[in-house]
Amino acid sequence: MQFELMASMMCANYGNLEKEIKDLEAGGIDSFHIDIMDGRYVPNFAMSLNDMEYITRVSTKRADVHLMIEHPNNRIQLFLSHLRPGDTVYIHPEAEYHPSTTLQSIINAGMVPGIAINPGTSVETVMEMFRIVKKVLVMSVNPGNAGQMYLPYVGRKITKLLALKEEMDFDIYWDGACSANKILEYAPRGVKGFVLGTTLLFGKG
Repeated sequence: MQFELMASMMCANYGNLEKEIKDLEAGGIDSFHIDIMDGRYVPNFAMSLNDMEYITRVSTKRADVHLMIEHPNNRIQLFLSHLRPGDTVYIHPEAEYHPSTTLQSIINAGMVPGIAINPGTSVETVMEMFRIVKKVLVMSVNPGNAGQMYLPYVGRKITKLLALKEEMDFDIYWDGACSANKILEYAPRGVKGFVLGTTLLFGKG
């Protein structure tokens, strides 16, 4: 059973961020999950472009960038210019008029394209995006804040996605309220990676 673990850096210790990054790398983390929030698409402000640039400069691991912003296509080149080929960028399809255009910009820059699916977003409404992306980030909580409770009905959505992933060639990632029990349940079923925050890694919940 192989799976990836990503550290949710909005939960990190910003009093000594470089040490936090190095300690996570030494502990075997696979990538750094960077949540960018604009206070509009979600009711919170989180990490910034500068935070992202610093983490990618200091770390040797891949960046896993989650854009929780309105109309990401308006600013996508700004983010891509601070990333490395092979890094992942997720957008929310509902946040953009033509999400496929934004995803193509990510692909053209040599990044891995992904979409994030909110708890209230049905699989059917984003079906065509699965033909473009390589990663689908399933939100098991409403986006915008750390430390939320898991929404049980998301499990049925993951079951639907698992039935589609081979045919449409994408991997599934879990984001939100990720406990050890969730990893032990869903990794054997085919979920490829898990974002670790206050529930399991940083211990602030």
